[in-house]
Amino acid sequence: MITVHKWGMFEAKFESDGDYADPFRDVVLNCTFRSPSDREITVEAFWDGDSVWRVRFMPDEVSTWTYRTTCSNEHDEGLHNQVGSFESMPYKGENPLYVHGPLKLSNNRRYLVRADDTPFFWLADTAWNGIIRSTTDEWCEYLNVRREQGFTAIQFVLTHWRGGPYDIECEKAYEGKEKIVRLNVNFFKCIDPKFSMINKYGLVAVPVLLWAIRDDVNPGYNLIEDDAILVARYLIARYGTHILVWILAGDGDYRGEKAERWKHIGRAVFLNKHRQLVTMHPAGKHWILSEFLHEKWFDMIGYQSGHGASEDDLKWLCFGPPSKDWQLEPPRPIINLEPNYEEHLAYRIFKPITAHMVRRAAYWSLLASPPAGVSYGTNGVWYWAKKPEVPVNHPHIGIARPWREAIKLPGAEDMSRLKRIFSEISWWTLYPDPEILVEQPGLKNVELFTAACRSEDGKIAVIYTPEGQGLHLNLSRLQRPLEVVWVNPHTGEKMKAGNISADRANLRPPESGDWLLILKSMS
Repeated sequence: MITVHKWGMFEAKFESDGDYADPFRDVVLNCTFRSPSDREITVEAFWDGDSVWRVRFMPDEVSTWTYRTTCSNEHDEGLHNQVGSFESMPYKGENPLYVHGPLKLSNNRRYLVRADDTPFFWLADTAWNGIIRSTTDEWCEYLNVRREQGFTAIQFVLTHWRGGPYDIECEKAYEGKEKIVRLNVNFFKCIDPKFSMINKYGLVAVPVLLWAIRDDVNPGYNLIEDDAILVARYLIARYGTHILVWILAGDGDYRGEKAERWKHIGRAVFLNKHRQLVTMHPAGKHWILSEFLHEKWFDMIGYQSGHGASEDDLKWLCFGPPSKDWQLEPPRPIINLEPNYEEHLAYRIFKPITAHMVRRAAYWSLLASPPAGVSYGTNGVWYWAKKPEVPVNHPHIGIARPWREAIKLPGAEDMSRLKRIFSEISWWTLYPDPEILVEQPGLKNVELFTAACRSEDGKIAVIYTPEGQGLHLNLSRLQRPLEVVWVNPHTGEKMKAGNISADRANLRPPESGDWLLILKSMS
């Protein structure tokens, strides 16, 4: 009998006994799995070229599973009513994904946890083109570096799109514009091993199903609704057994009347289905919560503060929707999926984004809403540049350095330190509390905006200051006495600065630059 470890991938192959003019459209093949505890889970199989269909499944129980197929063409004896079984065994390795299981929402729906309820801190890298432009060896090298740096997830695009009109073999995911004329199975066969590698390196996969910005290349913008649903279902059938979070659509406008298209697609693809978590990646400074607040398939609030660094851009992040709408019900994790990219030319000021600006956007994003995580990016990696070059269809963002150089930029190391800093505190207990600040420096100059969070029980507070200015603090809602620790987010160095028992305090960082202040109750 075939054996698969719990949270691993079982795969079965089926061959049709007839020919189909358009197998992508003409056949629907479902497979119902029965668990050892007698639960039934139905997933969709996918066409894999010629007369081959495959089903992939992730077992969440140990012992014997059985399955039976149901084909829309009941006369196809190679596909319909096929039965089988496999054995699911306990996982005995050290990969945290398989030890703890896939992601879900925490009980309070504010952050992410694994299947066994251990908290999951989202630190994602945006390698949008990585999986379609890399060789297998390059992808292994990249994943190994990001794992060592402490990243926990990788964001990428699963089809051709504006920034990657074709893959490394000059292939597209399909032929056609509004309608899919021919699905290119070979495009996805090239992706398969690289997709699996993400989990093997202990990283959560975060694939975009349909890039959606207005452009002649993007599936999410051009495909008619029925075909957008078809290709999304196909990708979910092919890759949904990995440990992942789906991004239904990337970089589009999903507001107002445009939201209806994406509500229809989201419901058709995810609602009442066996699935993992789902979010959206809107265009820069677009906020879509009012449109999607009550969509049951919409699990996480993904947003993009983008690559601007003007006063208005920074105000949107610091004082705008992410800092306010986290209080709306039902709650969801809020994650900035695309903040300032390192070495990207900042919009409107046309200067390269520095490591300091990257850190600033990351800590602001984390602390403006209840912390759940944040993403990072750089031109060279998102585009997967092989040489110094301007990314295709992105003429105003600057020259991307080769990806091997870009993965070692200082901002990435700063993200490693950010992850270590938050790993040492109970970050999942924190909520924004601007009342800690007697004065908000950002009201006079947004570049001085100071972000503050505290735990509900008052045992810990975390405050980020971007320029090292003095802080006037109201500590009345914290449990005193408090230990005062300054952390340099650029070096990771910690400096203890005594204790505080008073309900008011004036504190100043040890040096200039940005600093993180951590206050911990000693009682």
